[in-house]
Amino acid sequence: MVIEKTNKYLFLKSSMVLGIILFLFYLVYDLGVLSLIIDSDKSRISLAILVIYFCATIHWYILSIALSKQIDAIDSVSIGKDIKTISLMEDDLSNKHALGYMIVDILLKLGLTGTVIGFILMLLPIGEIKDFDTQIIQQLLSKMSGGMAVALYTTLTGLITSIFLRLQYFLLDSSLTSLINYLSSKLLHEE
Repeated sequence: MVIEKTNKYLFLKSSMVLGIILFLFYLVYDLGVLSLIIDSDKSRISLAILVIYFCATIHWYILSIALSKQIDAIDSVSIGKDIKTISLMEDDLSNKHALGYMIVDILLKLGLTGTVIGFILMLLPIGEIKDFDTQIIQQLLSKMSGGMAVALYTTLTGLITSIFLRLQYFLLDSSLTSLINYLSSKLLHEE
């Protein structure tokens, strides 16, 4: 039994995922949530997370185009009779995805760093309390809410972008696995 070449439409799948991501970000922008996140985050970590995510998405899309071309052209390329060739090809292609997974971890850790910074910003005003005057307490609570906004928005931004990017690279990995399985079965049946 020969495994069929699957994921012939990786480029179309990737384009569809990119379109969905862009549409979701448009909705977030249109509803005013994006400006709320950026304006409420005094640390600007949420903005850094979004910029890193968009750069990583461009990297992911370029890799998906390249892998799609390799999948489409695989029947016209001679892979030889050596299983080591397939192993080397697998290592080379999967190492290109390692940067994406590193960025996924960075996004998550930036979100958690923003959480810590937000809690620090939230707790700083407590040290300024000398009296329990209602005016001072109101100012204190408004300063504390700003720190809490930083903590929650950076966490939310980091979590959502890392989940999206992990799913994007999972699409590439599943296509790569199908390609390697196809090449291995093709090599075994040629012997």
